[in-house]
Parts: sequence; C-alpha cells; structure tokens
Amino acid sequence: MVEQQSEKHSRSAKKRRFPPRAMLLLLLISLPLANPWVRGDGVGYYAFARAPLTQRNLDFAPDYQHANQGFREARLDESGAPKGIYRTATGHLDNHFTVGPAMLWAPFLLCAHAGVLAARALGARVAADGFSLPYLFAMALGTLLYGFLALVLSYRVACRFVAEKWALMATVAIWWASSLPVYMYFNPSWSHAHSAFAVALFFWYWLRTGEQRTMGQWITLGLISALMMNVYYPNALALAVLIPEALASYRAAFTQAKEDKPQFGALIGYHGLFCTVALLGMLPTFISRYIVYGGFLETGYIPITMWAWKSPWFLAVLFSANHGLFSWTPVLLIATAGLFIFLKREPAVGGSVLCVLIAFYYFMASYPDWAGISSYGNRFFVSLTVFFVLGLSAAIEWVGVRIRNQRAAWASILSVLMLFVVWNLGLIFQWGSHLVPARGPVSWSQVAHNQFGAVPRQIASHLESYLFRRKDALHEIEQRDIEQLNRSGQR
Repeated sequence: MVEQQSEKHSRSAKKRRFPPRAMLLLLLISLPLANPWVRGDGVGYYAFARAPLTQRNLDFAPDYQHANQGFREARLDESGAPKGIYRTATGHLDNHFTVGPAMLWAPFLLCAHAGVLAARALGARVAADGFSLPYLFAMALGTLLYGFLALVLSYRVACRFVAEKWALMATVAIWWASSLPVYMYFNPSWSHAHSAFAVALFFWYWLRTGEQRTMGQWITLGLISALMMNVYYPNALALAVLIPEALASYRAAFTQAKEDKPQFGALIGYHGLFCTVALLGMLPTFISRYIVYGGFLETGYIPITMWAWKSPWFLAVLFSANHGLFSWTPVLLIATAGLFIFLKREPAVGGSVLCVLIAFYYFMASYPDWAGISSYGNRFFVSLTVFFVLGLSAAIEWVGVRIRNQRAAWASILSVLMLFVVWNLGLIFQWGSHLVPARGPVSWSQVAHNQFGAVPRQIASHLESYLFRRKDALHEIEQRDIEQLNRSGQR
C-alpha cells in the first residue's frame, strides 16, 4: 500500500515540472526584501568573486577596506591598511571562507560587470570595482534565486512521497519559519542559501537516478557533490546517503540475489569514478587554499584536532538560548520528528537521511563555535533544508490523514504553521533590529515580551525604512551592533 502510494506521488511529481504558482507569487512579493549588502562573513565569500573579476588577482585588501564598519575596525590599522596579523604565510590576506558561493554568483556578476562596462563606455560614472550597486544587486538576486531553487527542489522531493498540498505547506513553512530567510534575503553574501541549494540538488538527483545509475549519471552526481563541498565543507556529510545504498548494492552484487544489479567489479568502478570526479571538482577549493595559505588542505579554520569530539554540545546545539536549533526555530523540531515518521514509511531513503542527520548533528555539536556567533538560530543547519521540508511534509500528512474532515485538517494545520511563521518573522525582526543580542544567549522572557509589545509597535516603521531608506536603515543596524559589541566587551 505504501509503495503504491509512493509511486502515485512520484508520478504526480514528474508531471509537475515547475513550482506551484503560490511559491512564485511569494517569491515576487518578497523580491523587495532582497538586500544588496556585503557584511561580516560575507566579505570573505564575496571577495572570492569580486577580486578575480575586477582585479584579476586574489588581493582582498579592497574588500577589507570596503567592508562594514565592525569588520573594518577589527582588521584595519589607523592608516586604513589591513593589519599584519591578518597576512598569511603566502602574503595574502586571510580568507578562510569557501569559493563555492563565488562560483554560483559568477554568471550574475559577469552580467553585471558587462553591463557596468557598457554603461561606462556610454559615459556613466558607475564604478567597475565590484562594490557598486549593480554588482551587489546581482549578488543578492543570485542568492535569492538559489534559495528559491533549494525550496523548489525540496518541494519536488517531498512530492515523491506525500500529496502535493502537504508538500507545498511544508515548503512554505520552512521557507518562512526557519533561518533560511535571513540568509536568503537579509544576509545574501553568506553561504547558507547556496548551501541549501547545493544539498537539495544533490539529494534530488540522488533520488532521481536511484541505484541503477549510468556512468554519465555517476559523473554528474560527482560534480554536484563537488559543488556541494566547494560551497560549504560540512556538506560533505550529505554524502552519507550513499553509504546504505552502497552497502545494499554490494551485498546484492556479492550474493547475486538480483540479476539486474550491477556486478561487484562494476560497482567498484562506478564508485571509484564518482570519487575521482568529486575530488577533481574540488580543485577550486584546493587551489584557492594553496594560494592563500600555502597548503592544499589548509582551511584557515580551527584545526579539527581541537574540536570537542569527546564532549560535544549535543543539547546546547538544539535547545540553548544561544542560537539553539529548536529553541530559535521550533518548526524544525516537528520537521525532525517527521523524519522518523518518514523512516518508518520509507526505510531505505529514510535510513540514508538519518545517517546524514546524525553525522551533521555530531559534527556541528563538536565544533567550538557551534552557536555560530552572530547567527540567526543555528545557521549551519540551513544546509539541511531539503530534509526539513521532507520531514515536515511527512509529519503534517501523518496528522492530516487522521482527521476525517479534510477541509478542517487543512485549515487547522495551516493555522498552526502560520503561528510558527509569524513567531519566526517577529524573532527575525528582533534579531535584525537588535532588540535582542545578535550574539550570545537571549532572554526568552524578553523575547516573548517584545513579540507582543515592541514588534507590533515598531515593525511597520522599520519595514518602511528598510524598503525606502535602505542605506540609513542598514547604517542604524550596524551602529546598534557595534554598541552591543562594545557593551558586551567582545571587541
């Protein structure tokens, strides 16, 4: 029965080649929220795109000098030059951020650069240095589209297993009730929306090709895997979905239980080809590490030997007031629970997904900066957007089919999801406007008080400033952030 239902949903999903009109409408409505802003970690990510495009080198000094005030004050001396402590052994400025986002921005920035050069040839005075608005708008638009593609792919994955209405509700809920919108709109120069896209693309293609992949499909999967890791190193843990599949394939090939299974030697060849392609696809990362740090495997991050592998922050990562995953974005608790419902229904796929979640959870719980410093929620888990959509869709379908009146089921579930969305948007406003500290733990009593007091009073005026006086609004946000840093003694 479950297999027949899954096949029916799979056929239905294949017929739907485009996202639902509701998602496209939400995208269009939300376009003005896209923020052409390079800030914080985004300075490093964007520098890998801007410097080669406009300077033909990896000199990041202009990026340091054009960064937001908080970034500049920590890294520039009194003369405005980068401090010597930020120089690496090769003489380059430190940039431990990944090159994958720059790769994904490249088509957008190339178009912007061509447009700027053409405008300058016609007499315009717009700067062709990568810092002017055409470049920043191109970057922000690219991030927004990759975040949206992550949601579309997640929706299509969910449609393979649940009815479209539940998949759509889950997708929209994760879109607006998780940390994703912060990094899809407000901080587009960070890597997380790109990461959500790359992992969703990998998982969607892995499901689509199944166990009987051709050589070409293995090559494509290897290239997608490389992109996923170029964008964000912990995404390598998503490759854990291959482990149960590989074990089952080797067992079947070894026992020759099924004639349509690839032979043992062929499996080894395919897996060897996949690994080779994935490693070759990682060359942009290896080469950039060698140029900046002098070693192909030098990341610039805290060495993994110094991580808390024996005493991870398991509970804090999930429930801490300091950017805990479930405490800040509670809809993800339901989504995670839904993955266990999904595991019971679809043990093969669900088991593979569970492998990824456990590996990623342990990895991030062992990371010394597990809270993400100025993160909204626990931003590291934005990579797993496709799995949260899948889990939430399974959970709400499980509830929905148990309510006899389907109209009442739809309305009830939608109402609950809307509460999560409204709460999350209010908390995003508090975090972004610094009604609560951007770093460190928050007071939940203060958060609750603000949600029903300060947020309703202030959100309209702040939104108006954000939409129509963006520069002044962002300057005010930056000043509040610096004031909070000075008060907390973190500078």
